[in-house]
Amino acid sequence: MTTLTRPQTAEASAAKPRQGAVLRTPTDLQGAATRDIAAAMNGVLADVFALYLKTKNFHWHMSGPHFRDYHVMLDEQSDQIFAMTDPIAERVRKVGGTTLLSIGHIARNQRILDNDADFVEPSDMLAELCEDNKTLAARLRAAHAVCNESQDIATASLIENWIDETERRTWFLFEAVRPGDSSGR
Repeated sequence: MTTLTRPQTAEASAAKPRQGAVLRTPTDLQGAATRDIAAAMNGVLADVFALYLKTKNFHWHMSGPHFRDYHVMLDEQSDQIFAMTDPIAERVRKVGGTTLLSIGHIARNQRILDNDADFVEPSDMLAELCEDNKTLAARLRAAHAVCNESQDIATASLIENWIDETERRTWFLFEAVRPGDSSGR
């Protein structure tokens, strides 16, 4: 007869220290640079995960006369946001840092606030996402400054593209909720 064992609880696995070598990717960056870049990028990564989930939440719960257009736009935006996660985490590892470890770690580092409301008006969804993307752009700019200070050109280059993508999302969200102008201008 086979005896089944119960999987470890989260508390039991969290209490048990990890065995093995310390994760230190070799880099020519100084220790302070690695620490500062990893902290900045982990903050960005936490916001990216928070923005991804909020964008998906609003995508899933969209309603109203512009349902299809908004639903599709938010699906495209969430895909673009999620595509940032792995390159961000990999940059943290490449410069010698460690990245986010859990949902709790994300929650402790995110600046983009969750929205757990049962119902949000479509225009409010888009306006909130517009502001959240502006927040992400500001955090990306701050991380870019940290990378420039440490001469981490590779991470800075990636950030520049993500700023452009984030500004495009902000623009689309802004235009989607802007009142129409009957004058044709």
